Amino acid sequence: MQHPQHSSQIGSDLAVWGHNPKHVAFIGDYLPRQCGIATFTSDLYKSYDTFITDSSPLVVSVNDTPDGYDYPSEVRYDFYQHDQEAYRKAAEFLNSKDVDVVCLQHEYGIFGGPAGSYILTLLRNLTMPVVTTFHTILKDPNEEQLLVLKSIADLSSRVICMSEKGRDFLINIYEIPESKIDLVPHGIPDMPFVDPHFYKDKFGMEGKQTLLTFGLLSPNKGIENVIKALPRIVDQYPNVVYMVLGATHPHLLKHEGETYRNSLKKLAADLGVRDNVRFYNQFVELEDLLEYLGSADIYITPYLNPAQITSGTLSYAFGCGKAVVSTPYWHAEELLADGRGVLVPFGDSEAIADQIINLLTDEPTRHAMRKKAYMMGREMIWEQVIHAYAHSFAQARQERMSTINSQVPYSMGAHSSAVFKLPLLRLDHLFRLTDSTGIVQHARHHLPFYEEGYCTDDNARALILTQILQEVGMSDQKLAKAADNYCAFINHAYTDEYRRFRNFMSYDRRWLEDIGSDDSTGRTVWALGTCIGRSSERNTVTWAMSLLEKVLPTVVSMTSPRAWAFALLGIHEYQKKFNDDRLAKTIQRQLLDKLIFRYTETATEDWPWFENTLTYDNAVLAHSLLRSGDERLTTIALNSLRWLVDLQTAKNGHFQPIGSNGFYTKGQPRAYFDQQPLEAQSTVSACLTAYEITGDEEWHRTAIRIFKWFSGLNDLGLPLYDQQTGGCRDGMHIDRLNQNQGAESTLSYLLALADLYASQKKRVASKSVNVALPALLNG
Repeated sequence: MQHPQHSSQIGSDLAVWGHNPKHVAFIGDYLPRQCGIATFTSDLYKSYDTFITDSSPLVVSVNDTPDGYDYPSEVRYDFYQHDQEAYRKAAEFLNSKDVDVVCLQHEYGIFGGPAGSYILTLLRNLTMPVVTTFHTILKDPNEEQLLVLKSIADLSSRVICMSEKGRDFLINIYEIPESKIDLVPHGIPDMPFVDPHFYKDKFGMEGKQTLLTFGLLSPNKGIENVIKALPRIVDQYPNVVYMVLGATHPHLLKHEGETYRNSLKKLAADLGVRDNVRFYNQFVELEDLLEYLGSADIYITPYLNPAQITSGTLSYAFGCGKAVVSTPYWHAEELLADGRGVLVPFGDSEAIADQIINLLTDEPTRHAMRKKAYMMGREMIWEQVIHAYAHSFAQARQERMSTINSQVPYSMGAHSSAVFKLPLLRLDHLFRLTDSTGIVQHARHHLPFYEEGYCTDDNARALILTQILQEVGMSDQKLAKAADNYCAFINHAYTDEYRRFRNFMSYDRRWLEDIGSDDSTGRTVWALGTCIGRSSERNTVTWAMSLLEKVLPTVVSMTSPRAWAFALLGIHEYQKKFNDDRLAKTIQRQLLDKLIFRYTETATEDWPWFENTLTYDNAVLAHSLLRSGDERLTTIALNSLRWLVDLQTAKNGHFQPIGSNGFYTKGQPRAYFDQQPLEAQSTVSACLTAYEITGDEEWHRTAIRIFKWFSGLNDLGLPLYDQQTGGCRDGMHIDRLNQNQGAESTLSYLLALADLYASQKKRVASKSVNVALPALLNG
């Protein structure tokens, strides 16, 4: 059996969308519950946590007892399998977490309801994509089993099976589209290819030929058929020992006790091979299991029923390079083909004896079989398998994105030229985040998250907002008090030693650095210039003047193009009131020269930009040149901004900003997520400035279209602005919104809307002048 490279099944779109999801929730039963699925879920979780960089998976476990188990810390939630309401609550728990993908381990017997149908309650209430691994795929399901599996598949973005026959059943019996199915082998530990004698002394097996079967003990395992074969084997190889490893299945133990195990012991005694059979009544951890496997010369799976689509125990033994004798159940037929193992008929003790004797006698054949199995097993080690799972998760997110995309109501006006009514400017959330110190940096949902304190960047943004709002006539005592708090924060952020601003402050008002970033100082210069150019409060202007004069010269020595751009916008605001300040003009020229030098060094016909990478707050670079008053620079700025807007316009016409999860380096795939409100605000403001300078209505229409990103004209068709709280959500993931409503995102929405109000005020004033002037002349 060939396991195809999983990546070949993934659409080319994954180059665009596909980062390995970090926050995956695994649903199944879990160790210490004694169950094969529990072991698999545990291995799957641990491997994802180990091999996927920066991942933070979690587990939701289903219990077969009301009291549950003493789980390890990764099990964040557990519920009883026969409590249907608990499934709904588990879904609510997952929806409240930052989960990218849910990975369900499906086995009919571990979920409650007819044919395990209660799991559908959980799946139907989830808001993130689901990838389901089917561990049992029946050839002849009853009506309920068929319906449940098909329903799970319908609710899953992708499904995983572990064998070709399983995939064939899913397609032809359960009518699941082939394109939805990923074939990923059962994962196995990465064990070296060792001589069995290396481990035999651990179990007192020196000089013995060892046979091994492991797994939970139950009558369907067919172990009695191996014991019946032992007398013939022992006649030729008296030192043979058959090791039967595994606890009795908990459900069997509960109802019948050790009846089956005792019957096997009696059979061995009756056949005279009692000393050649050793029972290890224990549920072993992985480290111990590998030692048992290592000691085995031959591994045996004598199962009685062909209808087993997957066998974890067989996968482990096979992948560790064991010579395997097995009955021809479905998984064994595939795995042991082409000389990778030996198949014997069901229930045929004579055939078992023949094949074991042959393998013990013919060492070259046995070792060649071991090597074939081990080499193919390298494709099955967990490190390989878990990356296949990660690819499947990434594809599930991409397909979820495509589904949502096809449902986005683009007719809401991406290209509409109709009059757009601006929404009301609400400051509820701004005031919620603002205290006597300043504006709190982050939120958890709509609640201020005090633990992460404040930053100068956000207080500068908030101060700019207050000045714009006052200018458009929206001013009251509460807003004026907030503005004073933002000024006071900035005042305290200034450090005379460096003539710059610190940025991050803890909630207990301790500065966390001596100097903030170039960008935070540049943005604060913008805020100071805005206060000077727009404020009617003499005290505010005087205060801002004193700080600006100290800080402005230091910006020239900074290396960040965005710091230059922020400062240039601040100088433009300052010059509304003091246009003839020679120092401001000199620094303005120096900063423009630095920015244009960057442009000439980088720009090409197909990349007319200032840097080789588009990162955050991109439009501000073009915006600052638009305010230069230089016709040549204005032409460059308009061309660059037009290119940036086109680049960030989706095929359907809505705004699609560069994502912060990777950004966009020239010649490399661009990141589409996570999309940030800052990009929308920056581009809206730049487009409104382009409209103001050129009078071209297309720039105004573009600004409106981009602003609609906040209200749902976006990749997900979901509003980032929360009308209930007055806040803006922090960003857009590939398949959902970030539900936190921090300062930057909320200020981005309010600044974009305030700029639109200011632009509208100018448009109304312009129309009034145009109407009044002819009347005056004709009067």
